[in-house]
Amino acid sequence: MGSSSNSSSDQKPAVEDEGGADFRLPVYSSGSEVLAKLQEKWKSVEKQPYPAMYSSIFGGITLDPATMVIPIDDHMVHRGHGVFDTAMLMDGYLYELDTHLDRFLRSASEAKITSPFPRETLRSILIQMTAASKCQKGSIRYWLTAGPGDFLLSSEGCPGPAFYAVVIDDDYSQCKEGVKVITSTVPMKPPLFATMKNVNYLPNVLSKMEAEDKGAFASIWVDERGYIAEGPNVNVAFISKCKELLLPSFDKILSGCTAKRLLALAPKLVEKGLLKSVNTGEITINEAKDSAEMMYVGSGLPILPITEWDDHPIGDGQVGELTLALSDLLWEDMIAGPERVRVPYEQVCAA
Repeated sequence: MGSSSNSSSDQKPAVEDEGGADFRLPVYSSGSEVLAKLQEKWKSVEKQPYPAMYSSIFGGITLDPATMVIPIDDHMVHRGHGVFDTAMLMDGYLYELDTHLDRFLRSASEAKITSPFPRETLRSILIQMTAASKCQKGSIRYWLTAGPGDFLLSSEGCPGPAFYAVVIDDDYSQCKEGVKVITSTVPMKPPLFATMKNVNYLPNVLSKMEAEDKGAFASIWVDERGYIAEGPNVNVAFISKCKELLLPSFDKILSGCTAKRLLALAPKLVEKGLLKSVNTGEITINEAKDSAEMMYVGSGLPILPITEWDDHPIGDGQVGELTLALSDLLWEDMIAGPERVRVPYEQVCAA
């Protein structure tokens, strides 16, 4: 912070804290002073977890975490009017980028948000941002919002939509240890909101926290008719005692890209005689709890074995062989499958 006499940071209005003592808050009129403060906070971080961000607000990529910000009047921030999606980054390749991007634009359409760019421009932005980050392993996440403009309910006063994206550096690995889950008591989203990937995740957060409070990893949602729905931010799959792979149908839950990829790859295990069949449909809670094996399915896992549900073991309470075989199928697909897009790190140009 500068020491110039005309700096408004010297103006410190008195504020009374809870203990009754007065303290003074700095008031900044200079953006450079605020930026310096933010950069100072990031200096204490050993490794930058977000090596690059794109924002349509300033129309480019930033590598400085202090500038990775979103306007407070963006309607995604104060009204939840936004959608998002993701893609995993494995060894310099983006996995299922096009599948995720297609779902992203479907979600945006359902949320009545237009894109500021054509699909191919969005795709190019994501690839260029990843290249600029120099990150080889982790994920990207991206948002379309109604944009900044005001603090009203309607987005009518927003000049236009906004697009944000970030690279997340994460040395993730294949999940092979089993976890415990509970049945969530938090009401699940109605189908309109459950089937689009929007930013309204409070039910998901509360469901996850409920599980953690009970010593479990996460939870399972069951619909009002007693059929299995999904986890708080993942799909769920079962292997019956007669070796059928079963997933809940996607008509009332999010259409998981990884879950659909699993359904496409799993017939390989049928051909080998390891699985009897692969199906989606309605699964009752009793049928689910009577399964031989159970798992979460999601982009960052891609499979997470579940060995205990509501304090009762699934099958023999151990991680199942077929669960691990399905996990291997997805992991190998992430490493060398056809659903990958190479990131051209060599083409990065600085501004």
